Amino acid sequence: MNSEVFANVFELRTFIYMVVGVGSGIGIGCLPGLTATMGVALVLPLTFGMDATPGILLLLGVYVGAIYGGSVSAILIRTPGTPAAAATVLDGYEFAKRGEAGRALGISTLSSFIGGIISCIVLAVLSPQLAKIALRFSSPEFFTLAVFGLCVIASISGDSLAKGVLCGTLGILLACVGIDSITSHMRYTYGSVNLLSGINYIPIMIGMFAMAQVFESIEDIHKQGEAGKKIDRVLPRKSDLKQIVKLAPLFGTVGTFIGIIPGAGADIAAFVAYGQARNFSKTPEKFGAGITEGVVAPESANNGVTGGALIPMLTLGVPGDAVAAIMIGALTVQGLQPGPLLFRNHATLIYSIFLGMFVANFLMLIMGLSCIRVFVKVLSIPKAILVPTIFMLCVIGSYAMANNFFDVGVMLAFGIIGYFLNKVGISASPAVLGIILGPMAESNFRRALLMARGNYGTFYSTPITWLFISFIIISLALPIWQRHRAKKR
Repeated sequence: MNSEVFANVFELRTFIYMVVGVGSGIGIGCLPGLTATMGVALVLPLTFGMDATPGILLLLGVYVGAIYGGSVSAILIRTPGTPAAAATVLDGYEFAKRGEAGRALGISTLSSFIGGIISCIVLAVLSPQLAKIALRFSSPEFFTLAVFGLCVIASISGDSLAKGVLCGTLGILLACVGIDSITSHMRYTYGSVNLLSGINYIPIMIGMFAMAQVFESIEDIHKQGEAGKKIDRVLPRKSDLKQIVKLAPLFGTVGTFIGIIPGAGADIAAFVAYGQARNFSKTPEKFGAGITEGVVAPESANNGVTGGALIPMLTLGVPGDAVAAIMIGALTVQGLQPGPLLFRNHATLIYSIFLGMFVANFLMLIMGLSCIRVFVKVLSIPKAILVPTIFMLCVIGSYAMANNFFDVGVMLAFGIIGYFLNKVGISASPAVLGIILGPMAESNFRRALLMARGNYGTFYSTPITWLFISFIIISLALPIWQRHRAKKR
């Protein structure tokens, strides 16, 4: 059995597919607006004529590469290539502004690799047992999880909690636009057909992060940025390696567990990890100014999701995220039904997937480290060329989501909002977090009350909800205590 698995994965054609998959995934992840889900969906038709093993491993290569690739543009041009890299922007771009983009990319690459490997180990060893835990999640558990994620706003608000809460509330309100998921009533659509399905958060994210930066860069477009003049190194320092070894396994595990929960994706894992890293840091005031932990935590967590999301998919047939849902389609096309019987009837394929995930993460590490100097050259491009290029990428990325120019208008509008938020010192991250988690919190809150016939006790009726409630209390109390301690000093 072992020799057959190795033969399947390292067969020349399959290995080439994996190399191409990881490389193209990194390229897709680097482009703003092209998510990992979109990348896997674009490659899926190419697997229809393949055997099951090379086809699935090609898709997994794209998945692993795209989640990592989002950090490249997040660090270099303050544009998260994928939603999973939105938290990486907060500290990653600050490295680039100091002329340490190569160092930040090295930190991101190693953290992503460790987070991915942790998820592979959990996937291979504990998948049947951990999937049973995820099966116990119902609406109350999903609601408390979403509230726990929203509590990260307290950690990423910077010096002013009020500003962070205000911005986060804006995101939650924007998430209310569209057709009500419970009653099917139209809310805040104002007769516009484009608003019936709500406002897509990816154009908002591109606008608030990337387009806002474009507007700022226009002010000094003829000046060469400091980050592009001098780059001393392209690998992490010894102090960075200590932080990576210390934190990446921990937050890789956190990301894996979040990935196991159906509906909770890499973007949520990254923000949760970032918030908890800041809460437990000895120097929380340095977060947002370019600190190693601010890159390690989100990057190890979002790559940890890659293996975690496959656990419920393979063992229960329940996708952990949108990419896992596409994977179910790929398996179905091959005549395979995800679930417990897959382990019994197609054990060779299952273990080939496990080994292929390990290989994909090693390929991501090799490609990431070997191409860092190429990535860093982006900073040497004159602003007069780079700014229009980013502008075009923002427009293309927003339009490509649904082939709708309305999304381009949304992106431009929120680019202006993000520009003024930056001017008054308000972080846009809480708004993005509110847009992502708002619908999850609202729908599960109302669904839980319907199931419990209006009994609010359902939100603290299980050990899992109590676990998340304790996390919520810690997440809210720690930032307040830290600010109080800082004022005393």
